[in-house]
Amino acid sequence: MTGWQWVKLVGNFVNLSTLAGFVVAKIGRARVTRGPRGLFFANGYRVGFPVAGAFTIGNVVLSKHEVSYFADELLVKHEERHSWQYFCLLGLPMLPLYVVGVVVSWLLTGDPASRNPFERMASLKDGGYVERPVQPIGRTVAQAVSALRSRPRGPSGP
Repeated sequence: MTGWQWVKLVGNFVNLSTLAGFVVAKIGRARVTRGPRGLFFANGYRVGFPVAGAFTIGNVVLSKHEVSYFADELLVKHEERHSWQYFCLLGLPMLPLYVVGVVVSWLLTGDPASRNPFERMASLKDGGYVERPVQPIGRTVAQAVSALRSRPRGPSGP
């Protein structure tokens, strides 16, 4: 680990974001192991939210997948960049700001990552995202309505 990665590790403990990541890992019954670059991997996360291959809280990278999922060095770098975002935003304020980024990106492109500044700064490509073009909001809303209508309904669904 570099000196700066040590600073980030300590800073994200102090700002409570890494501790929050451990709490979420515990709630999701994930197995926590030490990873590279000052990160902790929480694998086997069992809660269905958020819908993502991996997500980061502080220095904790949570995933429903096994630890081998993080064999991709670019994905690890992507998630480490998110841990830097927590450090720079003094911890948990990152969460509501990230949600705003998701909403804005979805309205502009129909995709939660393409115009989300946090995903763009972490490298869309490294995170496995495909950049979608900006489109009229009416098209985004029509796509959402169409997706809702085509969802299978449960036995007691409307």
